[in-house]
Amino acid sequence: MAINLDPSLRKWLSVGSGIGIEIGLRDLRVTLVRVRPSGVRLLAQTTIENYRQRPAAEWGAGYNAFLRKHGVAHLAATVLLPRNEVIIRLAPFPGVSDKDLPAALRYQADSFHPFPEDEAVYDWSRLGRTAMVLIGIARREIVERHAGLFNEAGVRVAQITVSAAALYAGVRLLRTPPDAGLLTAMPLETGEVEVYGESNERTLFSATFDLPPERAAALSAAELRIHSEAAQDPLALLPAAQGETVQSPLSYAAALVSACPRLALGVNLLPPERRVANSRLMLVPTAALACLLLLMVAALGIQGAWEDRRYLQAIGTEIAQLEPRVRQAASLDQSVERTRNRTRQLDQFRRRSSEDMEVLKEATKLLPPPAWLSSLEVTRTGVLFAGEAEQAAGLLKTFDESPLFTNSDFALGIVRVGAMEAFRIRSQREAPKP
Repeated sequence: MAINLDPSLRKWLSVGSGIGIEIGLRDLRVTLVRVRPSGVRLLAQTTIENYRQRPAAEWGAGYNAFLRKHGVAHLAATVLLPRNEVIIRLAPFPGVSDKDLPAALRYQADSFHPFPEDEAVYDWSRLGRTAMVLIGIARREIVERHAGLFNEAGVRVAQITVSAAALYAGVRLLRTPPDAGLLTAMPLETGEVEVYGESNERTLFSATFDLPPERAAALSAAELRIHSEAAQDPLALLPAAQGETVQSPLSYAAALVSACPRLALGVNLLPPERRVANSRLMLVPTAALACLLLLMVAALGIQGAWEDRRYLQAIGTEIAQLEPRVRQAASLDQSVERTRNRTRQLDQFRRRSSEDMEVLKEATKLLPPPAWLSSLEVTRTGVLFAGEAEQAAGLLKTFDESPLFTNSDFALGIVRVGAMEAFRIRSQREAPKP
């Protein structure tokens, strides 16, 4: 059922024109509407007075002339039964699938009404994706009488439904119901007050009270567990109508159901053989425009993909043209890097001789006469000193105090040679500069 769709998607499916008829004690209230995703326009409304006492052919001719005047003679109406002629039940069916729900309802049907089995007619609809089912019930004789009267008058009828089903669908047309709940109280011609509400505690509430509207609203608010201040005018719950001021909220709600039957609850008490479907030809212009729109969207999508391919091809061509230059630049970068490395190595070799001479100069300074060196071995990381001194033991400290040497130790033990001491000292150099 389309009423269970996402609200944004339901809005774009809200397209159509409809006729709503509310049956009163003496009069019929008729409302014509046109629904579009942008809003609802009230085309016209009229009241057929004292229809029960007048010949059906007479007021039926006036009704059809009214429809022809406004260009909707091809439409079948949705009729709303008086609240005192119907019973509305709300029953939970947890765990029952849509496929098994009809059998479950037939099994419990006798418990929903006080009429003999053959004297009642009922229809039902699941409320959204919940386990709650709305059931509309009326005496078969009442439905047959109204259907026969409309048939005699030449009034095309597609659906006879109940107020709760019409209000439930109307509240959700072009909008989303408030999370805090809603409530409205409507005085009836019988002197009673019909209350309709929704809340988190009660998916749907519909009842009549023989009380003042304020008192009925307060009792219903307590049942719904919402504030009594939440009660609103029924028109405030329905989509705002452009054009005339709505005279009958219930007739207006029935017209909305007639305009968008696929977005409404399927509670229809009219026997299937008496139902008149709206002509499918009226959907041809809308379908044609929809197909044209789909073609345009498809063309835009194809154009976008084609432009993307062209763009990628152009980028590929540019890349192919620039690749030789990129390779040449990379080759030049590598050549420059090799030249830098060679220059750096040459600089290091040039500095080595100077650094080695600094080692010899430092050793000469550290060994004053009569000490002397017989050999000097210099590597990049160390120095090996060999020579003679009067007292060789103190040379380790002397070398370590030099900024050029560290970690000095004797490679061989000290040997006494006459008045001198022969030594071999190994020291580490500072790491060569890069």
